[in-house]
Amino acid sequence: MKNLNRWIYAIVGTIVLLLAGLVYAWSVMARTIGASRPDWTAAQLSLSFTLVMAFFCIGCLIAGVLSKTVKPNIYVLISAALFLAGFMIAAGTGSSPTQLYLGFGVLCGMGAGFAYNAVMSTISAWFPDKQGLISGILLMGFGLSAFIIGKIFAAAAPPNGDETWKGIFRILGIVICVVFVICSFFFVRPGKDFVPPASSGKKKARQPASDVDTATMIRIPSFWLYYIWAILVSAAGLALVSQASGIATQAGEGVGAGTIATVVGLISILNGIGRVIFGSMYDKCGYRVTMIVDMIAFIAAGAILIAALKANSFTLITAGFIVGGFAYGGVTPTNSALISDFFGRTNYSLNFSLINTNLLIASFASTIAGKLYDASGSYMSTIFMMIGVVAAGFIVFLGIRRPNS
Repeated sequence: MKNLNRWIYAIVGTIVLLLAGLVYAWSVMARTIGASRPDWTAAQLSLSFTLVMAFFCIGCLIAGVLSKTVKPNIYVLISAALFLAGFMIAAGTGSSPTQLYLGFGVLCGMGAGFAYNAVMSTISAWFPDKQGLISGILLMGFGLSAFIIGKIFAAAAPPNGDETWKGIFRILGIVICVVFVICSFFFVRPGKDFVPPASSGKKKARQPASDVDTATMIRIPSFWLYYIWAILVSAAGLALVSQASGIATQAGEGVGAGTIATVVGLISILNGIGRVIFGSMYDKCGYRVTMIVDMIAFIAAGAILIAALKANSFTLITAGFIVGGFAYGGVTPTNSALISDFFGRTNYSLNFSLINTNLLIASFASTIAGKLYDASGSYMSTIFMMIGVVAAGFIVFLGIRRPNS
């Protein structure tokens, strides 16, 4: 397997993340499941996604801690088993959401974490010369999953009150298990003597600023400053994603539900595209330019959406979602590339897992955005929140320094 073209590994990794990322299609799944359980509250349904996010981070961390003793293909096999068991258990949900929490929230969430860590730590090792680009390509699959699989799920199990979703869950569990087992054969790390083809006769890959373990990394101020930046900018993206349907509805009175769903879906599409562009930008321009452009894009999206709500312009809403989705796509590839660039490859698996825990904190942005809307009766408050956290992120950004530079 090691003699394969490294782009084959990239394709396999993208396929794995495309399937593992379906946990982000929860908003689509929730509508169908909620229609079949009208006695459940929105809070009960929302807890499933909270558990998915929590156990995604836990699975990713466990995989990072054990990365030096467990082969990456084993993680993919573990993920396959967790997804199969998780969807089968969730498909047996009765009048109580307990099995949904255990199956989808805990087991599928942890399975996604194991797969995520295996892909990012293994496949990216084949591209030391293109850390930003490969991170963007791999994470594009993770970002587009919610849109692609969400559309398929909505078509196969519409929110009509029946329990078709249970059969879809069983099919998803089986399909993911089979695909992951096949893909696991491609999860091999390059040898220590591996030299990327691009470095032959061309510009050599930029060397990491340092190569440190996690204990050392967390004592470096730039790690925590970047961690805070990632929380703030991720919070802006999650606030937009969580309230997108409401924002579009507020400005688009009379616009059909199908059109609104399509426009909201543009956020996911541009999120995926943005991951590749920002990843490539990191390789060519470094962390400063990448982070500045990302923050400017977020501020621009906020300004467009403010104008849209004031003018009740659905066209401007569409433009704002395109720019906002693109901006949100800049966060995750920057996480991956910066950890490798600042702190090296030797302990990348655990170091990267730690930076990803920022999502746990950032996920509260959706709750805060909802409360702001409840208090103000307008989604303008969500947009001002977006701009505010990004402005705070810019202040934090000023203190971030590449080690030894």
